[in-house]
Amino acid sequence: MEDFLINHYQWIKAFHIMSVIAWMAGMFYLPRLYIYHCEAEIGSVQSETFKIMERRLLRAIINPAMISSFVFGIFLLMTPGIVDWSAGWIWVKLGMLFLMTGFHGSLSRWRKDFDADQNKRSAKFYRYANEFPTILMIIIVIMVVVKPF
Repeated sequence: MEDFLINHYQWIKAFHIMSVIAWMAGMFYLPRLYIYHCEAEIGSVQSETFKIMERRLLRAIINPAMISSFVFGIFLLMTPGIVDWSAGWIWVKLGMLFLMTGFHGSLSRWRKDFDADQNKRSAKFYRYANEFPTILMIIIVIMVVVKPF
C-alpha cells in the first residue's frame, strides 16, 4: 500500500484538491439558497423549486464531494513522509476540518427544516452562516500551504 501511495501521490493530491473545490463550492452556495428560500412564501412554486435545488445540491454535489475529499485526504495522510505529526499545523487543519464537517451537518439539518416548511431562522442568520466556511477555508489553506508552526 505504501508503494501505491508514494507512486500515485500527485494523482491522489490532484483528486483531493478537485474534491475539496467541489465540496467548498457547494458549502458556499447552499447557504445562499437558504437566504433566498427565506424570502419565498411557503408552498409557493418558488419555495418548492428551492427545495429541489437544495436537495440536489446536497445529495449530488456536496455529499459526494465531502466523501471523496475524506477518502483522498486519508490517502494523503497515510502516504509516508507527507505529514509530520509533531507539527502543529496538521492538528489545526484537522480541527478546522472537524468544524467544516459539523457545518456540513448543520446545512443538512437546515435543508430538512426547509423541506418540512419548518425553517425558523432568518435570512440574516444564513448570511452570517455563509461566512463560516470561508473563514475555515482560509485557515485550512494557510495551515497546509504555509505550515506556520
